[in-house]
Amino acid sequence: MIKLFKNFEKKDIGIIILVIGFVVFSVFLDLRMPEYMSDITVLVQTEDSTMKEILTSGAHMMICAIGSLICTVCVGYLTSLLSARFTRSLRRKIFKKVEDFGIAEIKKFSTSSLITRTTNDVTQIEMLISMGLQMLVKAPVMAVWALMKILGKSKELSLVTGTGVIIIVLTNLFIISRVSPRFARIQKLTDKLNGATRENLTGIRVVHAFGAEDFMQERFGKVNEEITNTHLTIQKTFALMDPIMNFVMHFQHLGIYTVGAYLIIQSGMIEKITTFSNMVVFSSYGLQVIMSFLMLTMIFMVLPRAQVSAKRINEVLESEIMIQDGNFMGETEEKGTVSFKNVSFKYPDSEEYLLKNINFEVKKGETIAFIGSTGSGKSTLINLVPRLYDVTDGEVLVDGVNVKEYNIKALNNKIGYVPQTAVMFTGTIEENVAYGDNGKEKPSKKKIKEAIEVAQGTEFVEKMPEKEESHIARGGTNVSGGQKQRLSIARAIARDPEIYIFDDSFSALDYATDAKLRKELKKYTKNATTMIVAQRIGTIMHADKIVVLDKGECVGIGTHKELLKNCEIYKEIALSQLSEEELNNA
Repeated sequence: MIKLFKNFEKKDIGIIILVIGFVVFSVFLDLRMPEYMSDITVLVQTEDSTMKEILTSGAHMMICAIGSLICTVCVGYLTSLLSARFTRSLRRKIFKKVEDFGIAEIKKFSTSSLITRTTNDVTQIEMLISMGLQMLVKAPVMAVWALMKILGKSKELSLVTGTGVIIIVLTNLFIISRVSPRFARIQKLTDKLNGATRENLTGIRVVHAFGAEDFMQERFGKVNEEITNTHLTIQKTFALMDPIMNFVMHFQHLGIYTVGAYLIIQSGMIEKITTFSNMVVFSSYGLQVIMSFLMLTMIFMVLPRAQVSAKRINEVLESEIMIQDGNFMGETEEKGTVSFKNVSFKYPDSEEYLLKNINFEVKKGETIAFIGSTGSGKSTLINLVPRLYDVTDGEVLVDGVNVKEYNIKALNNKIGYVPQTAVMFTGTIEENVAYGDNGKEKPSKKKIKEAIEVAQGTEFVEKMPEKEESHIARGGTNVSGGQKQRLSIARAIARDPEIYIFDDSFSALDYATDAKLRKELKKYTKNATTMIVAQRIGTIMHADKIVVLDKGECVGIGTHKELLKNCEIYKEIALSQLSEEELNNA
């Protein structure tokens, strides 16, 4: 919690000091009122007192009440401002940190958990600041100050007040010990609930297609019931506080008046006035003490969960980024070359290597393709170039420089990357194609049209109501898989990069469109390096080099014709897709 609050800015520290000042002054005013009440009590019973003196004390009480009200309003405004400013800054830092995460870090936390930490967990901190700061300062100051004012006046009445305080403290300790572990569980269950909901919404078409509604409801219901039961246990525990507080409050009043009445009976005439005055003061201050502990109880309802949330947020903010940014800004004489030298790779949480001793080089203007069975490591290999992962052993060179030395932004500016799953963002077609920053000027409308044309998207874009200005829904749900893939390819083309990376990016295209696209792409990218992962022989057979992978090892490298003669695995893949005659005539 303390680590998290180090994120307060200098302006925020000033606001906190101001809040503390207002709270202390408000407590001072609140605790002055019983003293004026005591004065009025004495004046009423004193023969020589005048109405003016009584009204003066009453006016002082009114001024204290109005002053306390103004302080409370100011504190409420300042704490709301402070909590909003702090959580805005906190969300920004979490989002920026997550943007720097690699795939390994995303997998470590999970998407649903990161969403919960950015939203629900931050909200718990906001509630603590907006509700808790005032109470956290006011409650102890008021309790200690009130006790100091009454402890020396009457041992008997002090004992009654002290007994009430002890009961409340013990009750609070019991409640905290019961609920604190459950708050940690609630946040983890919220992650699960978020994950179950997200999975159901993301895969809603598959859920409907396979009639799995009951299964998903049951799956969601288990998590939902578990989190509900945990909440009920917490609320039932907190429900003990209200009756205990009321019991202590009323019996303290009763105890003070009972003991006070006994003391008055035992006192002489002059002492009776003082004893009665003390009884009124004890009653008022006793109420202030009980209210202080009631405020502390409200804090204890928020604090344990906020502590858990703070810990979860700190886990994200303090998480070590595995892929560290380099200093090299990418200006080299050599352009468009990619080299793998003795590259081996395994996932951080795995003991076995997924890629083993991979070596190849591709130069500017060349096309290199990767093929192999499912799970052979094709996509993982190609993802090492833009540093979605870092190699475990060996090195990957771009333009003769190890990718680990590059500034990540400078490295990405050299690359046009098209992932396996085409990703579309909410906006227009033009915005999606011109997406991102590649260190150059934004692509012009002419460049965007040209990129769409090369990607064979002109036909369907021209048919849309507003052409390039047509709306794309979140996730591209209003366009087909093939259309999304072509727009994703157009996005890479519009960047005009040195190196194109196509990670199985032609799979949703029919053979005719695939052939046209590759033909136009070859012309357009003749001065750039192209790296293609594909399952179809037809997509890669005209590549300058083809790398054949099997169980993470390179079992063949060469042209299509060379591999047909020298690589049995490549030949098997080729014959499973095309006839021998088609292969020989290719």
